[in-house]
Amino acid sequence: MSRLGLAGAAAAIAAASGVAFMIRGVPPQPVATVNPSAARAAEAGPPIYFRDPDGRPFYSLTPKKTPDGRDYRAVPAGADVSFDEPERPAEALPAAGGERKVKYYRNPMGLADTSPVPKKDSMGMDYIAVYEGDDSDDGSVTLSPGKIQRTGVKSARAELRRIRTLVRAPGTIQLDERRLSVVAMRAESYVQRVADITTGSRVTRGQPLMEIYSPAVSSAAAEYLATITSKATAGIEPYGRGARQRLMNLDVPEPVIAEIERSRTVPIAIQWSAPRDGIVLQRTATEGMRAQPGDVLFRIADVSLVWAVVDLAERDLGLVAVGQPVMVRARSYPGRSFDGQISVIYPQLNKETRTARVRVELQNADLALLPDMYVDAEIDTGNGAPVLSVAESAVLDTGSRQAVLIDKGRGRFEPREVKLGRRGEGYVEIRDGLAEGDAVVTSANFLIDAESNLKAALRGFADPGGLHNTGLSGDETVGAKP
Repeated sequence: MSRLGLAGAAAAIAAASGVAFMIRGVPPQPVATVNPSAARAAEAGPPIYFRDPDGRPFYSLTPKKTPDGRDYRAVPAGADVSFDEPERPAEALPAAGGERKVKYYRNPMGLADTSPVPKKDSMGMDYIAVYEGDDSDDGSVTLSPGKIQRTGVKSARAELRRIRTLVRAPGTIQLDERRLSVVAMRAESYVQRVADITTGSRVTRGQPLMEIYSPAVSSAAAEYLATITSKATAGIEPYGRGARQRLMNLDVPEPVIAEIERSRTVPIAIQWSAPRDGIVLQRTATEGMRAQPGDVLFRIADVSLVWAVVDLAERDLGLVAVGQPVMVRARSYPGRSFDGQISVIYPQLNKETRTARVRVELQNADLALLPDMYVDAEIDTGNGAPVLSVAESAVLDTGSRQAVLIDKGRGRFEPREVKLGRRGEGYVEIRDGLAEGDAVVTSANFLIDAESNLKAALRGFADPGGLHNTGLSGDETVGAKP
């Protein structure tokens, strides 16, 4: 091809760069380097798109004609713009003493084949020269700007941030065992009347529940009244205190005793009242029934404070501690949450489900949480102190060790082994191996890892000592020197 033809091909390639960006998905760059060999092959190979014959910015993926009937010009793959750094032929490498020294030549197709002298492969392509310093022994890898751009390599700096790790577990609402009361008689009694209170009714402390007649209570009340009204014993405190204590031992409510002292009469029926505020969970008292000592007539629970008993997976047991905040959501109230904290971690493990129970105390002033209601708990296991962290996507985990790629600028990346800590919200704590402000690769790091493995293999073939693996995905130490 003549010089004029070569210049025309180069101009055509530059004019078609805009459509190449759209078709090949390569973002535009300020400067594009045209490969001379591609220019020489501009007229060969199948077309990848068609451009306007006058060089105007009109392109088509299929053959097309201009309004005046002329065909669009085909643009083959070889005439497209390349953003790779131009490879100089082996014959054109300078041999001056001030230039970099060629260490060896590698196969242009990436095969594990090297040569100490310039040569061509079976397709006539020149072997690529590898200079001293291009394959440094520190385990780093260098990529061209075009390759970095095409692979989508992104970097971010390691920063101090608070890692919030949430542990989610199901549970049920249970009554607070300390807020349960039963109403039972301590002596044989007869229920004469029951108040208009049923199971589920809400009662307050001191509210009348029933009226009972008990021979033992009436006898003790008469004895106490005789003691405090007798002229012989009225002024002797031990007599009156002993008789009063007998009424208290029979669990006679304090207001009834005070009424006996005021009225100086023994009531036939004694009014029994609620011992606490709460909900009536059970009522067995009926009018006219005979109650034996210990029979439960009412069961009352204070539900203003309830427990959420959560089944925590065994693997998460080491992350929780007493006092950690917990947010509970009831399936009956979408969009509503209840705040509490861990009060007890039960010292038992369910061997069938491999879970441990955790008790969370919750305020329930509006009685929305009911016993045996299903809930979902979220336990915040993070601490308030910020820690050095990077994105989880930046970590290359081989199972036995973890590493990140340090972006050292100018297309150079260096692997570094790190020690990890907690994970949460897309970030992972770095306990050792990085300093604040270090730039690490967060995207396309596996592609850089593959490039590192390839170059390590090529260095091994060129090395008289044999193959040495310095890649990040193998079993050798990350970043090992060949």
